[in-house]
This record gives sequence, structure tokens and C-alpha cells, in this order.
Amino acid sequence: MTKVSGEVSGGTATAGGDPGGTLRRRPAQRRSQERVERMLDECARLLDEIGYDGLTTKEVARRAEVPIGTFYQFFRDKQALVRALALRNLDAFLDRLATRFAAERVSDWTDVVDVAIDEFVQMKRSTPGFAVVDFGEVLAAPGGPALPGTRRTLDAALDNSAVVADRLRTLTVELLGMSRNETLGRAFLVAVEAADAVLKLAFRADPEGDPELIAECKRLVRRYLSAHLAA
Repeated sequence: MTKVSGEVSGGTATAGGDPGGTLRRRPAQRRSQERVERMLDECARLLDEIGYDGLTTKEVARRAEVPIGTFYQFFRDKQALVRALALRNLDAFLDRLATRFAAERVSDWTDVVDVAIDEFVQMKRSTPGFAVVDFGEVLAAPGGPALPGTRRTLDAALDNSAVVADRLRTLTVELLGMSRNETLGRAFLVAVEAADAVLKLAFRADPEGDPELIAECKRLVRRYLSAHLAA
């Protein structure tokens, strides 16, 4: 179980601590940490079952077997709960990438692209709630459209894609020993936005993600990033 650990501060997503003030108070004891994780788990399951509009704090608390007062000790409302879930999803995604990179000794940027898209698709297929809320944007259905007002769930000042792109750039720079610069940051943002659009199309075409469109997504991102990373 991946714990809530992403933090958004000053427009940059970093690891460690309360996710950007999403929690009203940080769970210090193991029992409190387990309660928060249970609430996030049940939130994810309910998103699959009844969608975002049907999600209520009362039902999350009931399913997680915690008093409703305990819910409000940690979360202001369901929006804060969903934000914490999105941050947990992003941390889980990056953990999966790091594990794959280490196990497969990835050293080429094209492999980074393929692994990132494969892991995202796998999470869409298997992670509870991820088809509705992946990294902040709330979808009416797995392939979209997104509900209004959810493009800045992770950070009030940045689109979700900007936060994701920055985290992916950091991971890639550290893995491949590249320089972190503004041009590369912009390239990752464009790549994330493009991949997001094509993958939404893939999941509109097929609930499990159309394999041919997923392959096209990899091809598109590789070709675009080649101008920035091939050297």
C-alpha cells in the first residue's frame, strides 16, 4: 500500500510529508496512518462504483470504518480527499517507474518513454479509482471528458500536467545524468499533454485501452522527445 507522501509546495511537486496541506493534520501514529490509508482506499473503490458525483464523505467514513468526525480531523471535504488520492497515485506511479528502471537497468530515454506509458496503462486497468482520478483530473468516464475545475487539483497555481511533467523530468534527469533546464521542462510538459490526449482516446475506444492507439502514443512521444533527448 503506497502511503500519502507527495507534497506540492511553491509550484513544485516534491516527495515527503503532508501533500501540500491536503491533510488538516498529519497522522503521527500508526493507527492514524492506517485510518487515512483506509479512507483513501475506500475513496478509490467508490469512485469506480459510483463516480465522483456520487462520492460522499459519509460513505467513505462508513466503508473505512471510522467515525465521520475522524474523517474531518484529516480532510476538509471530499475534494481534499480526492486530491490526496491523486497525489498518492502519482507517488505510486513514480515508485513503479523507479522499480522498473532499476530492475531492467534502463539507460536509454526511449525505454523511459515506453515504461512510463506501460505503467500508466497498467494502473488505468488495475488500480482502483485510477480510471476516474489518476493524477488529479476527475473524469466522467475512463476516456474523459474531465469535470470542470479539476485541472489544478494537485497545485492551485499549476495544471496537473505541469506537476506530473516536473516529477517525470526529475526522475529522468537523475536516471540518465542529464542537465535540468527550462527547455527540457517545456518538452516534458508537451509530451505529458500529448500522451494524456492520446491515451484518453485509447480508453474511449476500448475500456482496457486500445493497443494500437497505445502504440501510437509511444511513437508520438518518442519522436517528439528525440529532438531534446537523442543527444
